[in-house]
Amino acid sequence: MNNLDLAIQFFLQLAVILVACRLVGMVAARCGQPQVVAEMITGVLLGPSLFGLLFPELQRWLFPWDPKQLARDTQSYLFPVSQLGLALYMFIVGMEFRMDIIHRRLKSSVAVSLAGMAAPFGLGALLAWMFYGRTDLGLFPPGVPLASAMIFTGACLCITAFPMLARIIHFKGLAGTTMGTVAIGAGAIDDAMAWCLLAVVLAKLENDWTRAVLNIGGGVGFALLAFLVIKPLLARAEKWMIRDGALTEGGFVTGLSLMCLGAWWTDFIQLHAVFGAFVIGAVMPRTVMARDLIARIQPLAVALLLPLFFTYSGLNTKIGLINTGALWLVCAAVLAAAILGKGVACWLAARATGISNREALGIGTLMNARGLMELIIINIGLQKGVISEGLFATLVIMAVVTTLMASPLFEKLAGPASSPAHTPPHPDGNQPPPAHV
Repeated sequence: MNNLDLAIQFFLQLAVILVACRLVGMVAARCGQPQVVAEMITGVLLGPSLFGLLFPELQRWLFPWDPKQLARDTQSYLFPVSQLGLALYMFIVGMEFRMDIIHRRLKSSVAVSLAGMAAPFGLGALLAWMFYGRTDLGLFPPGVPLASAMIFTGACLCITAFPMLARIIHFKGLAGTTMGTVAIGAGAIDDAMAWCLLAVVLAKLENDWTRAVLNIGGGVGFALLAFLVIKPLLARAEKWMIRDGALTEGGFVTGLSLMCLGAWWTDFIQLHAVFGAFVIGAVMPRTVMARDLIARIQPLAVALLLPLFFTYSGLNTKIGLINTGALWLVCAAVLAAAILGKGVACWLAARATGISNREALGIGTLMNARGLMELIIINIGLQKGVISEGLFATLVIMAVVTTLMASPLFEKLAGPASSPAHTPPHPDGNQPPPAHV
């Protein structure tokens, strides 16, 4: 397949993905689900679980998957474009992040984060210990140490759908509220810690601890550099990037370049690009620069590029691998541990730090959604031989179910969202407008 054929294939894939996401989104909206959930489901439907099951030849033609021939491998070009869309969106989320609320609610964010890590991690590690060595289940390939199996399973249950959480919060009108900001802050901490746990597992398997040190140390160092150095420099330089009350082209390119460098670094240290893009967004001046960056990036990122990310992982998901009663019982146990460990623990932690019961229930519900961050981490586990395809399919179902239940359960437990307009103004100036999804 030459470059021209590759371009033709990509544009056709893009059209199919966008149309399918909107069609599924119309159905999802009637069920009270946000568009982001529709995009996640669309990825699974376009993969081998449905489209490939009903029309296998057509599915393989439309989404060729051959790692031995990169020119015919969908991953070789769809993956980087989907990552660009995700990084741009998380850059926007970072610019809308309310640092003033986090300062006021730091105790709540940390408590919710720790509870949302400790409880599901313990339950996940316990399940791995119970199922380890069960050859009839075959959840872990031979040769995987028990400690690695326990840490990885615990990390999988710790994951919060950080990008998806951000989109659900905007969909519900929670951007800038205590509920939304505490959930975003705790979700960011949880996912960063879960990726550090993954680094420990892979370092143990490969007997190379340099990777884990770079992952953890590089992430902390980057955050310190961003807030202590880049943020004050941007505040001083902003006046040179504003002309006639609008951001100049040079200022626009500066913002995009910093976002790309942040995403590159956290991807390079294998912490994932979303964290670098989010942190750079969080240090952007909250005045004209953030306002114009959001206005110019958001339409393309949300409507065109972001659906590619939420569709991509589903193309390699095979739910049909759970084909025995024992595996379905394992799936039920994993799902119960995920819901109780994450949702209930985060609700209790929020209540213990003085947050109202309604807001605490909302935070617990939002934190329980796993989304495609879960799919990313379990795809890595499958590729590295940490888990089997059966456990992979189980964790996919857990991710889909916990995400599907988030929106309707939120409406039932927390009720209509509070308006962001009731929150105090941002201390740095005008709060940028929320990203509508």
